[in-house]
Amino acid sequence: MLDFIKLTNLSILALFFNFSNLIRNNESQSLVAESYSENISNTYDIVIYGGSPAGISAAIQGARLGKTIALVVPNTSLGGIMVNGLGGTDIDNHSEFQNSKAVGGIALEFYKKVASHYNRLDELEDLIRNQKKERTIWRFEPHVAEKIVKDWLSEFPIEIYLNQPIKENGEGVQILESKIQSITTISGNVISGKQFIDATLEGDLLFYAGVSTTYGRESNSQYTETMNGIRPVTTYRQFAVNIDPYQIPNEPQSGRIHTIQDEPIGNFGEGDNSIQAFCFRMCLSKDLGNQIPFKKPSTYRRSDYEIYLRYLRAGGKLYTPAVSIPQNKTDLGAWHDLSHNLYGMNKGYPQGNYAQRDSIFNYHKTFTMGLFYFLANDKEVGKLDPELQKNWNGWGLAKDEFVDNEGWPREFYVRDGRRMVSDFIITEHHLLKENNLPIEDPVAIAYWPPDLHSARRIIKNGLAYNEGFVFGGDFWRPFGIPYRALVPKKSECINLITPTCPSSSHVAYGAIRIEFTFMGMGQAAAIGASLAIDNNSSIQEVSYDSLRLLLEKFHQKFDASVVGMPD
Repeated sequence: MLDFIKLTNLSILALFFNFSNLIRNNESQSLVAESYSENISNTYDIVIYGGSPAGISAAIQGARLGKTIALVVPNTSLGGIMVNGLGGTDIDNHSEFQNSKAVGGIALEFYKKVASHYNRLDELEDLIRNQKKERTIWRFEPHVAEKIVKDWLSEFPIEIYLNQPIKENGEGVQILESKIQSITTISGNVISGKQFIDATLEGDLLFYAGVSTTYGRESNSQYTETMNGIRPVTTYRQFAVNIDPYQIPNEPQSGRIHTIQDEPIGNFGEGDNSIQAFCFRMCLSKDLGNQIPFKKPSTYRRSDYEIYLRYLRAGGKLYTPAVSIPQNKTDLGAWHDLSHNLYGMNKGYPQGNYAQRDSIFNYHKTFTMGLFYFLANDKEVGKLDPELQKNWNGWGLAKDEFVDNEGWPREFYVRDGRRMVSDFIITEHHLLKENNLPIEDPVAIAYWPPDLHSARRIIKNGLAYNEGFVFGGDFWRPFGIPYRALVPKKSECINLITPTCPSSSHVAYGAIRIEFTFMGMGQAAAIGASLAIDNNSSIQEVSYDSLRLLLEKFHQKFDASVVGMPD
């Protein structure tokens, strides 16, 4: 029987829960454990670390297979970026390909729940049946996704531990003979399990368990790739106008304006520790009655936005919000030559401790908040581009989104964290349209081109320069994600699997990091963990034939040869 648990943040009490009596008076079967005053210690079949879409999928799949599940979430929200702004989901949103054909299993169940909420389920079923393409049907508001996730989890006996990051400095993971025994959170909770899943983008459980990981960009020579490492010639999303990067124009000794790093450009294909830019996926509203006005942060410095003024003075056209998700809202992403994508301002994130990551997060939040205020209110912006400012003045934070956080997402878009280094590594060669390397044990499908946002904003030939963007092209194909890339080396850990930090190069990861793909990988990870428990085997020794049969049973898509090719 579970110990008595105090729900501090929710101000309610969870009463005793008995696994022999899972359904009581039609009440929720899910408990949320958020205790800072009382330490608890419990044992489960599968312990999932991370509330990402992959973690949600893994929890549901594991419960469906009859396993006891703990979902340990290091922050306060369930569903990751999917419920924190990324409602303009990356499905069927490019004319060159139709990747909805690769959406199956639990991921497709989620999107059907979304369609049902908007009374479009019959339309979605027709689209699927006739393989038609309509991007709007896959899109949603963040609070809708959040409610779907919470209601869905409540259907199963999944225990959810919110705001419970594992201890840092090697104290959070207890290992015996290459097998994780338990994890300990910073509040002192000890959570034991037979199998563990790291469903975070940061890969902290992997790292503290002693599993080999990497981050940043490998050199092209490491895996004989062509798109990895430093890219001194970056054409995609390059500045559309020339911008002088110096505090006093044409005077390098005066120093650089804000957001530009003082780094040499480097040589083509060399590896470094730079990672693609992060941003907030902002849910803004165009309805005046559903707006929170853009506010000036207390630390606002107009000089931080000098680069935007120089862009406008040079005749550039800055980005503006546009309705892209239901109810007159936008999922304002950042992929433009100049936006709230902060190239090079996140370099310390993957290996950073919690305090360092919080600092990076808060910088992104404050800068973005100030940018929106600047674009909507600065007098010089209004003079340089009246239509731009008029457009921005028509928007505000959505009052009905993130109501516990003043309309602001609780998470930002971590496009790059740690990646595992295992015996099998997915590389550029697996995603090529021609002369590709085959995948023998696929568990999900990556149907997206290599997508790597610029990693730095530096100076080239005396001008501001975005370095590192890779996207699109006609050289790629959808490919299967192998089970072997989800499991660590057997010598390092035998009961840990990851759907979010796969063993892959920087380039290959750029084709994997899509939310529906993560959901498929999470589902597969839970099946693998369940089979390892059933057969009393290591996670590496799971039979692929058995895994494949269960993937088929639960309608997962994993055969890339049947989903078509990009045009």
